[in-house]
Amino acid sequence: MSKVPLTVVGAELLKQELHRMKTVDRPNVIAAIAEARSHGDLSENAEYDAAKERQGFIEGRIKELEGKLSNAQIIDPKLLDADGRCVFGATVDLEDLDSSQNVTYQIVGEDEADIKAGKISVSSPIARALIGKYAGDVAEVQAPGGVREYEILDVRYV
Repeated sequence: MSKVPLTVVGAELLKQELHRMKTVDRPNVIAAIAEARSHGDLSENAEYDAAKERQGFIEGRIKELEGKLSNAQIIDPKLLDADGRCVFGATVDLEDLDSSQNVTYQIVGEDEADIKAGKISVSSPIARALIGKYAGDVAEVQAPGGVREYEILDVRYV
């Protein structure tokens, strides 16, 4: 399996989710299965079926999180020295040249991406267009509505 890039914050969030799944969600679903079993006939027991399905989801998610964390390449943006280049973990201030609107994005791993929080996936079209560029450069992004141009105003490592 290839390395999964994560910021320090993203790795911590995945660790917290894994801990919650193992210490809260897994015991809860085991208790729900035991409760449903106590109701008798399992062949027509919807509660039992739902609890088993939930257990399958939880176990799958635990395995997925453990895999991602074991293959994580944790990158601390504060320790980056990329000489002002857009790289993974960088926070980039942009100006949309069509609308003159300013936006700020941090380039993060796929599991951390949240456009409402200003975090874009490193594999997104915007991030791919920004990687390697410097403040003052113009990045052309192939968007569903056509090509959009963004001027890079500032690149920070926070």
